[in-house]
Amino acid sequence: MNIQTILSKGKKFVHDPYYRLKTMIKLGFYDSLNDEEFLRKIFQKYQGYPLDLDNPKTFNEKMQWMKLHDRQPEYITMVDKHEAKHYLADRIDSKYIIPTLGVWNSFNDIDFDALPNQFVLKCTHDSGGIVICKDKSTFNKEEARNIINKSLKRDFYLIAREWPYKDVPRRIIAEEYIDELGSDDLLDYKIYCFHGEPKITVVCSERFSETGTRMNYYDENWEFMNVSVPHYEPSNKDFKKPPHYEEMIALSKQLSKEFPFLRVDFYDVNDRLYIGELTLYPGAGFIKIEPIEYDYKMGEWLHLENIHRS
Repeated sequence: MNIQTILSKGKKFVHDPYYRLKTMIKLGFYDSLNDEEFLRKIFQKYQGYPLDLDNPKTFNEKMQWMKLHDRQPEYITMVDKHEAKHYLADRIDSKYIIPTLGVWNSFNDIDFDALPNQFVLKCTHDSGGIVICKDKSTFNKEEARNIINKSLKRDFYLIAREWPYKDVPRRIIAEEYIDELGSDDLLDYKIYCFHGEPKITVVCSERFSETGTRMNYYDENWEFMNVSVPHYEPSNKDFKKPPHYEEMIALSKQLSKEFPFLRVDFYDVNDRLYIGELTLYPGAGFIKIEPIEYDYKMGEWLHLENIHRS
């Protein structure tokens, strides 16, 4: 890390409270707290109001309640980036699953000669540590090694106390690289389902741009919702329904019908529909939803009464 990067990170640590909090969490400042203590402390820092676990009302409050009390064992499989593919294959057509090219326990085990010219590397238990290879002739293997090894060491559970990640084996997975022909921006469609009913679609764009990811929220009728979250402001683009939107909705209903909440992520590229991942706790329930009226509205859609408490 050069001096400019160090100074930039130091300045950001001083002036950006969200970055400072995330850094302190990653450095282990709060590791000694039990789950409920951690969630109460961190929730208030992010949201600006105390977490009510006795009578949660907002969506983000209910996410924390579910972390503590909704302990369905299949959640562990669903968040495992490798095992989730088998889970999906048992429930829907395998054509929707991004093909796996290999699974390994360490970076040194990867046979790069056997991989195609383009591929994606990620860890099965983590989020964010992604390596994209668009051309093996220019692929920086040492940089990839650093990213993947850092991801392998990370205890993702400790970052937000999302309990299913505790028992996910730490492995590396390679997937086929997918992109939209003629476009540098692969759109990600995230469908929020409440008790089997899709309510919101979030279109994620500009994910690898200098400005950072943009998120546009749409309701069931594809009407734009004036929702924003810190660091993921809406794009100025007017997104239309993707070609396979009705198929997305049908699949989302099928996959979410057994659960109080599930977010199903899709890519609609080159006349093909793929499922990216299944998400139980969007933003770990820490990302502030503005205006807060939407946080309460989403909370009204999520009913906790019939969930078996652990």
